[in-house]
Amino acid sequence: MGAREQGLTSRTEGVVPGDEVVSPRPEDEVVQICRDLLRFDTSNFGDGAGPGERAAAEHVMTLLTEVGWEPEIFESRPGRATVALRVPGTDPTRPALVLHGHTDVVPAAAHDWSVDPFAAEVRDGLVWGRGAVDMKDMDAMMIAVVRDMARTGWRPARDVVLVLFADEEAGGRLGSHWAVEHRPDIFEGATEAISEVGGYSVEVDGRRVYLLQTAEKGLAWLRLVADGTAGHGSQTNPDNAVTRLAGAVHRIGRHAWPLELTGTVRELLTGVADLTGLPFDPEDPEGIDRLVEALGTTRRFVGATLRTGSNPTQLDAGYKANVIPSTATAAVDVRAIPGTEETVMSTLRELAGPGVRVENINLDVGLEVPFDGELVDHMVAALDAEDPGATVLPYMLSAGTDNKALSKLGITGYGFVPLLLPPELDFPAMFHGVDERVPVESLKFGTRVLERLLRTC
Repeated sequence: MGAREQGLTSRTEGVVPGDEVVSPRPEDEVVQICRDLLRFDTSNFGDGAGPGERAAAEHVMTLLTEVGWEPEIFESRPGRATVALRVPGTDPTRPALVLHGHTDVVPAAAHDWSVDPFAAEVRDGLVWGRGAVDMKDMDAMMIAVVRDMARTGWRPARDVVLVLFADEEAGGRLGSHWAVEHRPDIFEGATEAISEVGGYSVEVDGRRVYLLQTAEKGLAWLRLVADGTAGHGSQTNPDNAVTRLAGAVHRIGRHAWPLELTGTVRELLTGVADLTGLPFDPEDPEGIDRLVEALGTTRRFVGATLRTGSNPTQLDAGYKANVIPSTATAAVDVRAIPGTEETVMSTLRELAGPGVRVENINLDVGLEVPFDGELVDHMVAALDAEDPGATVLPYMLSAGTDNKALSKLGITGYGFVPLLLPPELDFPAMFHGVDERVPVESLKFGTRVLERLLRTC
C-alpha cells in the first residue's frame, strides 16, 4: 500500500509483539540527510556553467519514493531540476501550505575553507559544508518530517506542498519563477508558504529571541553601460567611457540612502527596546543604531534593512592598456525597501548621469506580510513548546527568497528555519561565507519544531 492510501498508524502497529521495529524519529535521520545533500556539488554560478541540481534532485526523489511517496521531478532546462510533492491533509476545506527550499548553492573556493566544502564533515558538533545554512539544513528537516508522515501515517490538517527548487541563488528564473509560470497547478489551493532565513535564535541582552522573517527587500541587479569614443591611450579624450562609468559607479556606490523604517522593522525595534530598556525613537538614527547593535551578529542583516542599498559588484572595460574602449560596463546589486522600488530606480538613473544607460539584469519584488494570523501563532507556539519562554519577533531580510515568485500566485510567504543556536556562533556570516556550518543539535531542534508545527497548523 502506498503512503497516500495509508491510514494513521503508530510507529509499531502491525508487527508481532516482541518483534517491534520502531521507525526512526525525523530528528534521528536529519543529520545524515543533510550530510548526504551537502555532498552534492550544486554550485550555481549564475551563467549556466555549474553542475545543476539534477543529481541532488534525484537523491531527494529516492528519499521520498523509498517511503512510499510519489513525488515529481521536472526541469526548466537540462540539469536544472525541481522536485515537488503534495501531501494530502485531513481537512480538504483548508487551504494548502507550501513548504519550499532550494538545492542549489553559491560556489565555494576550497582553498579558503578549513574543510572540503562538499565533504559534509562533522566537526566540533557542527556539520560543515557549502549549503549547511543556505539551505540544505532546512531541506533535510523538511524531508525528514515528510518521510515520517509516510512511515507512520500521520497527516497534517491541510495539504502540504513540498517543493525543492532549482536556481534560487541566481534569482530563481530557472526554478521558482519557472514553476510559477509553467506549473502553477503544483500550488493549487495554497495560500501560505514557509521557507528560508528566519526562525533562528539570537541573544538580546541575555534573552533568547527568535527572528521570524516577515519581509524582504526588493531586488534589482542592474547593468550600467557607458558609451564613449574609442582612441589611443596616449591622446586626450574627453569622451572616455571608462571615466564616465567610474563616475557613475562612485556616485551610486557612495549614495546616502534615507532612513526608511517599514512596519516590520518598527515592530522589531520596538521589541528590542522592550527587552533592553533602550529607547526607540523613529526619528533618532543614533538610537536606532544602538538598538540594532543590541542584536549582536544579526545586526548585519537588520542594519541593511533600514535603508535601500546599492553596491557595485562588477566592472568590465577594454582589451589593452593603451586602447581607450568605446564601451564600459558595471553591475550593481540594489536592494530596495519594499514599496519604494520606482523611486529608487528613478534615483539610480539620475546618479548614473548622462551617457550611462541603466539596464535590467534581474528584477524582483519586495515583500512585507503581517506578523499575525493562525500560521504565525502556530509557528510561535511550536517554538515555545521546544524552548519555553523564548521571545519571537519579526524582521526583514535584506536579501531575497523564492517567496518572491510565489507571491505572484497570491501566496503569503514567511521565513522560518527554526534553529536554536549557540550565542557565540556568528550565524549571519555563514550565509555565502567561508566555513559554512550548522550545529548538529540545532538541526535536531529545528526538525522537532517543524514536525510540531505541521502537526498543529
